[in-house]
Amino acid sequence: MDDLIGYLAASLTTLSFLPQVLHTFRTRDVSGISLGMYSMFATGVALWLVYGLLLGAWPIVVANAVTLVLALAILVMKLRYRQGR
Repeated sequence: MDDLIGYLAASLTTLSFLPQVLHTFRTRDVSGISLGMYSMFATGVALWLVYGLLLGAWPIVVANAVTLVLALAILVMKLRYRQGR
């Protein structure tokens, strides 16, 4: 039951990034995205991923692996689509 709650929580918080990724990909508008915030966030998520691996806590591992991919996608788009390039 604990893992089920963990996977549900992880799914909801992780998938909350998907609309931002899709919106940014479609519009290429990155003006409202903070490079500093997403850089720090992606680093934190990577550390949570390592922590989950060390504990063998699969809800933490899966959620943070997916979140890291989504956060990195936003970071890449921020760097690629920023104005003035």
